[in-house]
Amino acid sequence: MDHVISNANTVYGLDHVTNIMKFHSTYLETFLSLQEFIIYGEGPLPIQYRHYIAIMAAGRHKCTYLINFHKKQFLEHNGDPSWLIGLTHVPRKLRNLYEINKILAHRPWLVTKEDIKKVVKGPNSWSMSDLGHAIILLVHFHSLCSFVYACNLNDEIPRAVKVTGVYFRRRSKPCLRGYADESVISDDEGLEPIVERMKKLSEPATEQERIQRYELVQSQLCDSDTSADNGLDPDVKPFIEDSGYSYLDCSRRQFAQQSSFILQEFSWDHHGYSLINRLFNDIGLLLDKKFKTAYNMTYYTMGGRPHIDTSRFRRAIWNYIYCIYGMRNDDYDYEDVTQLLRSQLRVFVKTATCYPERLNKTTTENALKHFDLSEKIHINLMIMEARMQAELLFALRAVMNYML
Repeated sequence: MDHVISNANTVYGLDHVTNIMKFHSTYLETFLSLQEFIIYGEGPLPIQYRHYIAIMAAGRHKCTYLINFHKKQFLEHNGDPSWLIGLTHVPRKLRNLYEINKILAHRPWLVTKEDIKKVVKGPNSWSMSDLGHAIILLVHFHSLCSFVYACNLNDEIPRAVKVTGVYFRRRSKPCLRGYADESVISDDEGLEPIVERMKKLSEPATEQERIQRYELVQSQLCDSDTSADNGLDPDVKPFIEDSGYSYLDCSRRQFAQQSSFILQEFSWDHHGYSLINRLFNDIGLLLDKKFKTAYNMTYYTMGGRPHIDTSRFRRAIWNYIYCIYGMRNDDYDYEDVTQLLRSQLRVFVKTATCYPERLNKTTTENALKHFDLSEKIHINLMIMEARMQAELLFALRAVMNYML
């Protein structure tokens, strides 16, 4: 791998994760900048807390790849080895964070100002800046679990690597276990219908039609089954409580008992960005750049076809993930989701977002088989970033309600 820019700052990354992200070097720069800042940069939390919070977050999805990496980093930064025996051996302050960790990982729509109050009031409380830092760590590592599983990396052995310069000239392709690189589309219909639909979906919908189409996508969420969960790995068991707590499909949620999350009422651009900067100085710009890079990044190709405007497809994935969490964008026409995301792809996106530990090779291959390897990685990056932004917005809305 040749370094195009050799004088950039040295940052630390996970070797398999960064090797895959090198397909999208502009995004990799934003990812490493944020991760370096929240783990090793200036901030209110001790570095041992940061690595342990990463372990707690990864534990909710049984991600041994991230757990083992941060256990090693925790010890290398003088962490107390007894903490690794399990959650009962950590300071009460960290234990108090676990409920928010659990809710954000699986049912972020349920986090409330009361959950915030529990950790910032009373003995062993968190300051608001402490909590802001911790929330970013939690949502970052929850969403990184989605990427690790979607790229079939959980069984790899993680190693820390120095990454000097984050713009790369690609000479060889990283290997994604279980992924085939299919630059040539097979003789079946492939992606051609999607490309054609993107050109034709142009008629504006009324506000009522958009709401109805959102509700249709919501109702179809209940139809996307996934395989059953597996037991607890010994590396995971010490760091997880209430392991049966998981994402709830729309049919089992009690939406009538909770207020809807309308993005026009609380969005990243107009509310989340400024609030997170109040809690944790300078982090908003790093987050914003990472979100926007994943969302806007394009090479104008799709399944080997050049000169394709993929903006509608990218927006469909992002808004579908919002929909999975019960977030409605009143300016978006959800007809694009039903027309551009096939059922197999929707099952994959939902599984990678909500319970990535249940992903299997067949689901992944069937959903992504017609995309080029770099496009598969881009889809996984969008899943990770849309999930992180959604979780963060729920947490920040609860913080704002507490601060009112």
